[in-house]
Amino acid sequence: MSFLHELWVFMRVRKKYWLFPVVVMMLVLGGLIVLGQSTAVAPMIYTIF
Repeated sequence: MSFLHELWVFMRVRKKYWLFPVVVMMLVLGGLIVLGQSTAVAPMIYTIF
């Protein structure tokens, strides 16, 4: 959790607010990749794309 706090402080101090959507999308896509590995959730994810 300290990494996320340091990232938020970096974005706030350096005025790099455009990084927030990039980080969120990377987390969402990473989560979909992890969930796509299991057979129960894979058909639902494949129908989305």
